[in-house]
Amino acid sequence: MLHYRIALIEQKMAAKTISNEHSKELLDALTHIWNHTFSFLNSMALKCAIQLSIPDAIHKHGKPITINELANSLSIHPNKAQSLQQLMRLLVHSHFFTATKLVNGEEAYSLTLNSQLLLQDHPFTQATFALLEMEQVITEPSHSFSVWFRQEDDHDESPFYMAQGKNIYERMPNKAKFNELFNQTMANDSRLISSLLLSSNEFKSSIEGIESLVDVGGGVGIMAKAIAEAYPKLNCIVFDLPHVVKGLQGNGRNLTYVAGDMFEAIPRAHAVLLKWALHNWSDDNCIKVLQRCREAIPSKNEGGKVIIIEIVVGIPSDTASHFNSQFLMDMQMLSVSGGKERTEEQWKYLFDNAGFSDYKILPILGARSVIVVYPT
Repeated sequence: MLHYRIALIEQKMAAKTISNEHSKELLDALTHIWNHTFSFLNSMALKCAIQLSIPDAIHKHGKPITINELANSLSIHPNKAQSLQQLMRLLVHSHFFTATKLVNGEEAYSLTLNSQLLLQDHPFTQATFALLEMEQVITEPSHSFSVWFRQEDDHDESPFYMAQGKNIYERMPNKAKFNELFNQTMANDSRLISSLLLSSNEFKSSIEGIESLVDVGGGVGIMAKAIAEAYPKLNCIVFDLPHVVKGLQGNGRNLTYVAGDMFEAIPRAHAVLLKWALHNWSDDNCIKVLQRCREAIPSKNEGGKVIIIEIVVGIPSDTASHFNSQFLMDMQMLSVSGGKERTEEQWKYLFDNAGFSDYKILPILGARSVIVVYPT
């Protein structure tokens, strides 16, 4: 049917006559192309808002703020106030701010929950995440997707590697500012996720009863700290690369830091936690990590389990915005690490080949899920 409609439109175009119905289809297609062509400006407008501290300025103002008041608070020249209004118009359309008419006819802007999460002092701020993902070193490789796809060999494991000559983890220790931004991003995300998980009965049932847990790739330990505080009798270990955990100290009770390589060995524990640790890697590398996890935990009957916090593409199945986030993150993983987000079937393939016998998926984190995996 679609091919017929396309052929019909082509015939009409050749005859230089297009019906109203077909005109609408063509214009809708044109609009679709425009929206995707210019969608990068949504990201750049968001980056600009964060760098100018627009959310913080509105929050500090304490009430809806006019464009001139906003320009003054941001030290923007009055000549550019109208340009600032263009920026705000797009950000209002993108649901980062709301605009209301004052009695004098001026528009005044307020925060939404989306922009509240961009406040610098918000406990769950996502400002660092947005800035990290819009760093030039992260966005630049996407300009070379077509070149990378046409490479005949696998030497360049990702577009990022092709552009930088090394993978993202090799680059970070040598770039202090980028490394700091990355660690802040992971820490802020962990604060949000740990808060959500520790209020979820489904997640708590996966934690209760175990005596020890190792957070693999746990960074500075935000997730492990939250779990250790919530469960004082649970021994928590933060396990990450030496440059990540260097100088970090535990609480002297039930939280410790251990340096190492997850591809070689993982400290023994009843449970292993992997948050955003596998989508960066190929199937073969993920299977290696999961095999190390399997070696580190007891059997299912003795309480052994691996708890994975990742995207399961297609779950949950009822929210289009989650699908969009999943597909975009999938392409981001391809770009920066040669990794991918996985469907349930693809996760099952990893579990089967790493020696695990069963799993359950808890769709409790929006676009992400909690996967509890059990050994034999």
